[in-house]
Amino acid sequence: MPGPRVLAFLGRTLVALVSAALLAAIGFGWVTYRSAADNVVRDDVIVGGEQPPSARDLPRTEQTILLVGLDSRTDAQGNPLPREVLDALRAGDSNGEQNTDTMMVVHIPADPAAKAFAVSLPRDSYVDLAGGFGTHKLNSAYSRAKVSAANDLRANGADDATVERESVTAGRRNLIATVNALTGLTIDHYAEINLFGFSEITKAVGGVPVCLNAPVHDNYSGADFAAGPQTLQGVDALKFVRQRHGLPNGDLDRVRRQQAFLAGLANQLFSSGTLTDPGRISDLVDALTKAVVLDKNWDVLSFASQVAGLTGDHIEFSTIPTGRINLPTPNDGSAVEVDPAQVRAFVQGLLNGPPPSTVDTGTPPDRTVVVRKMAQETETPITAGGVPCVN
Repeated sequence: MPGPRVLAFLGRTLVALVSAALLAAIGFGWVTYRSAADNVVRDDVIVGGEQPPSARDLPRTEQTILLVGLDSRTDAQGNPLPREVLDALRAGDSNGEQNTDTMMVVHIPADPAAKAFAVSLPRDSYVDLAGGFGTHKLNSAYSRAKVSAANDLRANGADDATVERESVTAGRRNLIATVNALTGLTIDHYAEINLFGFSEITKAVGGVPVCLNAPVHDNYSGADFAAGPQTLQGVDALKFVRQRHGLPNGDLDRVRRQQAFLAGLANQLFSSGTLTDPGRISDLVDALTKAVVLDKNWDVLSFASQVAGLTGDHIEFSTIPTGRINLPTPNDGSAVEVDPAQVRAFVQGLLNGPPPSTVDTGTPPDRTVVVRKMAQETETPITAGGVPCVN
């Protein structure tokens, strides 16, 4: 078991990462354990992302991370989850389909005194997909590229293991390229966590405090919760963040739940003694090394040092501006309307502050300004310093 000073450093790192809204990245600090590092799955998904051996000795640079919650019936190694686990999660069969249910872009500034931000990308956003796949829901960017690559590999005689490995990489790369184009950002790093891993993490920390504005009962996800504050873990926590049927704003309300859940997770780590409990530390390491996938070249030790000073009031959650939540589409059913130009303007505002055109000059604002203003008026940013009540 590591000594107290090592645990203290790792504890600070974990708190910083959670404060930075890095759900999957709870495990990044633990990767400094060489034994854990050997078990974390890596994938070569950042094109042109090779870092020199001395990268950790270079000055701090801003970093943008894509965090993905994968609706997968397999673990991080690609092994199907046991039947009893699938039944408990109400996740159906392991049919190889991999949709990205949760997508969040986190930007860590080079200046440790500056604020970091996390922007959620609703899974049903109707956008142009990279790779020539046309306009579809954002959460299909991964699966469409994976299926296409798998078909090509099989046609060229690749064995099953090669097909699975290389097609998954193609899916991840296509999702990253799609997010780059949508946001105007360049994704530097990638972190992915699966359903079962998410469930296990919440148990490892002893549950996560959440709060609901009203009671819910949803037959699809199995969510059945009272109104008000409560603590959830395991399968119940998964139901809380997966529910979208029966919510007033559908996918957008689910995004807010995910943001609120991360805030609750941060509060739990801050206040419950999780980071000083060797048993819970061991459970966290075990859950994360089984459930997390990171990009190949991420120097997590250097990254942990960079974010170690972040606090709850230095990270804010928000959601990209959206239009109709019931946009009819030719082939994808109802989707969330998104204008990429508005999304890029919104992200630039987070990076650099609102442009001069957002100041009220008495002249009619253009549509971009209206969307920014609506986002500010209807959505109060969630920080990692509190547990807000949500739908």
